[in-house]
Amino acid sequence: MALLVNPNVAELSSQQNAFSSQGIQCVVARDLPTALLAITQHMIDLAVVSSRVFEEGDGWALSGVLRMVFPSAYIVVLTPETSVMTLQAAINNGLNQVYETGTPAEELVDTILQQQPAWADRPMN
Repeated sequence: MALLVNPNVAELSSQQNAFSSQGIQCVVARDLPTALLAITQHMIDLAVVSSRVFEEGDGWALSGVLRMVFPSAYIVVLTPETSVMTLQAAINNGLNQVYETGTPAEELVDTILQQQPAWADRPMN
């Protein structure tokens, strides 16, 4: 099960379509309450979280919560820039990867699946 958290409906829809076309079930959230509810209701194998859900930086905190709740999940954050400070935040939160906001959904999904090829071979929760 993939959790996609992004306040931008167009990006969220594109990501959902790209993951679904690869056979990956998605739960989508546009805000923190919905994302937290999804965390309590689903076993998450993969999460793609915007660094800005309601305000800049709250996606990092949500990603840290995801890491604590789902230690083996593959967690990605989408951020407007990938500076040293951004990479440091990713490391401090135990995240797997950082991508720039606006990365085409198909490219994002292909890259994620290449990094974790076992996802393509097993059904997700």
